[in-house]
Amino acid sequence: MLRVLLTLLLAICLTVAGELLLKAGMNEVGEFNFQWAVLWNTFTNWRVLSGFALIFAGSIFWLVVISRIELSVAYPMLGLSYVITVLASWLLLQERLSWQKLVGSLVICLGVVLVTQG
Repeated sequence: MLRVLLTLLLAICLTVAGELLLKAGMNEVGEFNFQWAVLWNTFTNWRVLSGFALIFAGSIFWLVVISRIELSVAYPMLGLSYVITVLASWLLLQERLSWQKLVGSLVICLGVVLVTQG
């Protein structure tokens, strides 16, 4: 079970890193729309491409996890990605960290503990 949990943590970390790269790339590109120039700038941005690659890699490890434990246990544990994203966005993207985000993150962690205990 420890191996599965570590694999899940790896999947979460890869996905969160990918999301952070997507956001950093879009901060460079600007507001997204479906105009050709914006599409080109978005999908040739190395951060956006790297973000998608990391999210895909996280998905591969997610397949490992759901092949070994119940989805009803594994999926709620993905909620930890929200907590990690809040903290990483604050640290790396200088996004605002409010008390609401902290309390919400704590509630998510408590929910994950409850689900894994059942």
